[in-house]
Amino acid sequence: MLLGWSCSFAKLAFLIGVILVNVHLAASVVMPSSNCYALDNSSYLADYTDWIGHPFEYDGKDGDDLVIRFCKDVESRSQTGYVDFGRYATNHYFVPGPAPVNFVQGFYNGDLMSCEHSFDKMGRTAQVNILCGNCLSGACKGQLGCICSVVYDAIKCRVIIELAIPCVKRGPRVFEGFTVGFHPRSWEVVYNGMTQLGYEKPHHGFSFQTEQTYLSLYLTAMSSLSGLVGKPTLKINPDKGLKVELSGSAASGSAPTTLSPSILIVNWRCLSAHDIPYEIFISIPIDGYDPVEFTLTKLCDYKQGDENDSTRGWATFGVLSCIFIVLSMLFCCGGFIYKSRVERQRGLDALPGMSILSACLETVTGPRGYTLGDDIRRNFANQSSWDDQPASAPGTQGASERKYGSI
Repeated sequence: MLLGWSCSFAKLAFLIGVILVNVHLAASVVMPSSNCYALDNSSYLADYTDWIGHPFEYDGKDGDDLVIRFCKDVESRSQTGYVDFGRYATNHYFVPGPAPVNFVQGFYNGDLMSCEHSFDKMGRTAQVNILCGNCLSGACKGQLGCICSVVYDAIKCRVIIELAIPCVKRGPRVFEGFTVGFHPRSWEVVYNGMTQLGYEKPHHGFSFQTEQTYLSLYLTAMSSLSGLVGKPTLKINPDKGLKVELSGSAASGSAPTTLSPSILIVNWRCLSAHDIPYEIFISIPIDGYDPVEFTLTKLCDYKQGDENDSTRGWATFGVLSCIFIVLSMLFCCGGFIYKSRVERQRGLDALPGMSILSACLETVTGPRGYTLGDDIRRNFANQSSWDDQPASAPGTQGASERKYGSI
């Protein structure tokens, strides 16, 4: 009995472990909450947000103490005051470094005293070379990091510092250079492979309105890596009440580039009203990297008509138009038959060479043009008899001329 319970517990623990692993693998790569992060040489995320402001001190030979406040600033302190060697301002100053250095941090815009002509007029600067673990000399063992060495460069008005700190847990692998935005050159949703705040989870303030029936997203990636981007998939919560379909070049697997972004069109329609926004989870698989995932929210204040209503309306219009044309032709032909019978009863001959279609048109629209009078038609009919009559005698012609030409 105890063995059976143990096996069941082991199976349950295994299933929970598998679920947790799958959840971890499916988790989206979210932009860290601070700018104190970096991507290593293998594009894995290293988030040092918890280290912001942590001080590291170094006793100088001349009685000056160098202090690093992690991801904040670097300064040299003494009894006469302190000298600022720059401040940390952006994640572009936290980059991977060449071996054996893991990362490099840059601090800029320090004091200008005696450094007014420094490089790019930035004043004093500091470069911190970060080693994950211990110093190359073996120092920092058992400590929460320490400064290994400090080198001052008076000519360039900078200081180069070697700092050893424990390695943080390796994060997800980021597909660098990948963006998703609402315009071809924007990245409101995903920037540099990481989902932006506001789209990493459902946010009511970022919801799209009911009347907006589609959304266009533009995907870009480095041309050399664009073939790694797969077809996006989606999941809706709740799964009923909102119809969502993906289309566009990105939905068909077209490779996005910076010069030719692929388009992902999200077609959505509210089939029923809902009190809370719908959540649409979109996942874009990247071969060899963690998937890029983001969340869109959609409001459904009222039910929208089916997208096929307009198509059905045009189809109905086409059927009614065909019926009207058929009825018009039947009326036309009926009028021609009736007219022919009336003319036959009155003893009138049908006009020669008139087709059924012409008669139908005449019946519906009336005769086109004008007709010659009976006298003129008889004159045209007797034209041949005028030509066959013999020429008048000279005498008669002279008498006639004298009759009409004399006074």
